[in-house]
Amino acid sequence: MEKENIEAIIRKASVCRLGMLDGDAPYIVPLCFGYRDNTLYFHGSMKSRKAELIQKHPTVCFEFDILAEPVSAPDPCDWDMRYQSVVGFGRASVVEAVEEKRQALEIITAQYAKGSPSFSEPTLKATAVIKVAIESMTGKQSGFDPL
Repeated sequence: MEKENIEAIIRKASVCRLGMLDGDAPYIVPLCFGYRDNTLYFHGSMKSRKAELIQKHPTVCFEFDILAEPVSAPDPCDWDMRYQSVVGFGRASVVEAVEEKRQALEIITAQYAKGSPSFSEPTLKATAVIKVAIESMTGKQSGFDPL
């Protein structure tokens, strides 16, 4: 799938699932996100599990899906799924610089609402912002005309 079609799916998504490594086990969490210039942004608490895991193991994976719905058939073994999805990999880091945090939070907010939000200094200092530099991503769909 072409990058412009992959980015269209990301723009329409409301949740990104971020996969991390917790010791020798996977850990996945659904998150609000922002996307710009081949980079994903997430926010949360400075003391969150995801921030802690990313500092230990920065290699992550992520997934978006939209328009997902089952397609029934008379025989349950013939059921299918309609969907559009994106799966990718990248390197995560915790954003430290206050101005970079502000810009990332603006990108996250733009995914969900219009306008120019403002963030107080205490909020910026208390909020963890995670940045994922995307290394690769692919898009896939089933049950739709080709994008």
